[in-house]
Amino acid sequence: MKRTLLALAIGLACGLAAHVAWFGARQAAPVNDFNSQLAWMKRELRLDSAQVARIRALHEQSQPRRAALAAEVARMRGEFAAFEQARRTTGRVDYVKFNRFVIQQRVLDHECLDSARELIAATAEVMTPAQRDRYLTMLTPALSTAATGTLN
Repeated sequence: MKRTLLALAIGLACGLAAHVAWFGARQAAPVNDFNSQLAWMKRELRLDSAQVARIRALHEQSQPRRAALAAEVARMRGEFAAFEQARRTTGRVDYVKFNRFVIQQRVLDHECLDSARELIAATAEVMTPAQRDRYLTMLTPALSTAATGTLN
């Protein structure tokens, strides 16, 4: 009886180890910075070195605008937090000021979406038609989600 339980435990441990090793070896590398994203694009879309260099240049050219938009988004989040804190503290809302904030937020949302679309379009122009179709197919769900998240 002890041998049976021991054999069962060893078999279970070996099976678990094989499972973890198999999925660990097949796990994709994290894509959390620009270089890893570019490497992922190169691999998935089968881009050549010239295309990768051009895409890198496009992203570097758009960096100042994207940084400015990111700073503006951070400022707007801080402003919203101040509105919310004032509402909680005083129990009142300055609706005129909040309306201006909402309008600014909508404009900023559109600017961010337009900036992303411009970068995507410029990136797609670097690709062959087959690569472009695959690229746009991968990005369409994200763009449609972003577009529906903004109010016109």
